[in-house]
Amino acid sequence: MTKLQNLTQSIIDNVSKVIVGKEKVIELLVVSLLSEGHVLIDDVPGVGKTMLARSIAVTVGGSFKRIQCTPDLLPNDITGVSIYNQAKQAFEFMHGPVFVNILLADEINRATPRTQSALLEAMQEQQVSVDGTTHALPRPFIVIATQNPVEYEGTFPLPEAQLDRFMMQIAMGYPEPTEEKQILINLLQEHPIETLEQTVQLEDILGARQDIWQVHVDETLHEYIVALVNATRKHADITLGASPRAALALVKASQTLAAVRGREHVLPDDVKYLFKPVMAHRLIMKPESILRGRTPTKVLDDILNSVPVPLVGSDEKL
Repeated sequence: MTKLQNLTQSIIDNVSKVIVGKEKVIELLVVSLLSEGHVLIDDVPGVGKTMLARSIAVTVGGSFKRIQCTPDLLPNDITGVSIYNQAKQAFEFMHGPVFVNILLADEINRATPRTQSALLEAMQEQQVSVDGTTHALPRPFIVIATQNPVEYEGTFPLPEAQLDRFMMQIAMGYPEPTEEKQILINLLQEHPIETLEQTVQLEDILGARQDIWQVHVDETLHEYIVALVNATRKHADITLGASPRAALALVKASQTLAAVRGREHVLPDDVKYLFKPVMAHRLIMKPESILRGRTPTKVLDDILNSVPVPLVGSDEKL
């Protein structure tokens, strides 16, 4: 696992030249990349969401495209379209921006539901079907979507089916004063993204996944994850709890985090650390609970505190 640790640290160190003071956020994004899981970055404008996606793409040498989501964006603007070639007397498929390793869907909630749904097959099956023909996407393939949690005018909330396809929802947050000062210093002459270099090979990312699947998950941890997920479905403040897809995402992310941190087995702490980023965006709260100030994060804290943590490899509970 040392090789994978070095690979991850190389990515984090390189991206940190552009995104200052957000090592934990970068680590979560790397975990999603290695797991080939999609990420929803929900934060205010100007904190570096787009730069984070670009920096990751440059660092791993992956192809990158950005879609600026607007109400007039059409599904074919994402997936591609068949165009008649008069010279060949046949239709040719013109690939859309989705045919990349890292796709940035900027302000995804400004696209109409019809356009948002164009990403569903790509996010789940790593393929696109157009005019009855299926086209495979490059691997790895992840969607990094952003949305503004403050401004809702002219937006279309993401449906539950789409939210459930994002492995994690993360927030950048404002930098600390010392970090913000360093950002200003870094931008005195030119933007660091212009001089950022590739530090790892895309093939290394694909190869690392084989090591990740070998990370051991104890049976007691499977039971722990099932108990956590079931608790979301029974909680008094929640209308719709987490799906089986959420449980699978939590297992996969936990394996990846363990490997990234140099271990060949998952610990309960890995599951607890990832529980909120993986689960919070999948929950639908009851209206009366929202009025009382309850949030998915507070509910998930309650669940983490109430579900017994297993002693791995033992029948005893802490």
